[in-house]
Amino acid sequence: MKITSVEAHALSSPIEPIQSRRFAGGERRLLKRDVVLVVVETADGRQGFAPAGASSSSMREYFQGDTQAGFAEVMCNEIANIVVGVKLEGPMDVRDVIQDANLPDRIVNEAMSAMDIAYYDLLGKEHEAPIAELLAEATDEVPQRSIPLYASAGMYMAPEEYAAQAQAIEDLGFVGYKYRPGIGPVSDKATVDAIAAGLESMEFMLDAHTWWKLNDNIYSREVVDSIAEYALQSGAYWIEEPVSPTDYEGYRRLGAAGIPLAGGESEADSDGLVALAETGAISFLQGDVRHHGGFTGCLSAIQAVSGSEIEFVPHNFGTWLGLVANAHLVAAAPEVGLLEYPVFEGDPILNTGSIEGMYPFPLAFDILKNHLEITDGRLKLPSGPGLGVDVDLSVIDKYPHSEGSWTEFIYDTDNDSGPSMQSYE
Repeated sequence: MKITSVEAHALSSPIEPIQSRRFAGGERRLLKRDVVLVVVETADGRQGFAPAGASSSSMREYFQGDTQAGFAEVMCNEIANIVVGVKLEGPMDVRDVIQDANLPDRIVNEAMSAMDIAYYDLLGKEHEAPIAELLAEATDEVPQRSIPLYASAGMYMAPEEYAAQAQAIEDLGFVGYKYRPGIGPVSDKATVDAIAAGLESMEFMLDAHTWWKLNDNIYSREVVDSIAEYALQSGAYWIEEPVSPTDYEGYRRLGAAGIPLAGGESEADSDGLVALAETGAISFLQGDVRHHGGFTGCLSAIQAVSGSEIEFVPHNFGTWLGLVANAHLVAAAPEVGLLEYPVFEGDPILNTGSIEGMYPFPLAFDILKNHLEITDGRLKLPSGPGLGVDVDLSVIDKYPHSEGSWTEFIYDTDNDSGPSMQSYE
């Protein structure tokens, strides 16, 4: 296939009114969610799509001073200049061309991720086959048609509110419920008690990034170890990022204590995923096709842990387009069988009733023309060619990009572990 154009659109979905959530030692303000939509066109007039962005983690600033709009400009200019006119025979051609770009490594990786997804979308449309079927040819797998999901939801609530949300999620048939603790060591343990007591059979997981953001002021090493052990004894399925993503020694310490750990979303690329897995500390490796080299990069990480005790469970906390992309990976990859489903306010296909979503993010749903099918906590994999979904390009005008941070952490004055406010683009 010959690439004739590359476009990238930075979009913003405002959170109105702005939400404020108290955590131990401060307040988090949620202002908006940003997305980059990449559109690649070939000489035969086909369009391939990819969700993209300037960072793989909302908790880290990978590119100092860079923004989603800046990344979109890189895609439209530097990346377009080197790929337009190039004839691609396979996904490695995409990587080879982009690797020669004179850009920071992390931007190169994000660009490769987007182009790899768009390439496979185009390839599927060319061959009239879903991406999962194309990937399965290389993995000798029979693609799954129904993907089990765990719900990713609660953030900074009272213990009884977490428990009520978990029970409502269980009623919807999800495999698990992941929540974000950080309301203080005593209350975090009370939350574990409340959730464990209220569930019948669904698993629960802790996404503990707030612990390491507060450093030792509230969540010291001893406190983190204590809560992690408490959660383990109470039946937690995993604890995600309980220490800084770069603290491999901390991962090893907790892993040696038998704590089931999850991590990987904050790694810069697929090599970073493999390096984290090689610590021997984690039980669940969380790659993401949007940020870890697309399907090609994530498949290399999956191959690296194949046959081990490490399970690859894709990270996914964005739009339905990103969900579908990661779903094709899950459907085709060996020994992979679970996917993260973020629960945002106003989800049009979940009968959420009184469930409080993370925050409103209508762009997450509006990016597709048609609703996905989720029944009893399982996603029906779209069967159309490529990604199998129709992208609604009207979101480009409906959700214009707005400058500024998407979230802010405002620390109490008696918290000397960091700045009084930290913003994330």
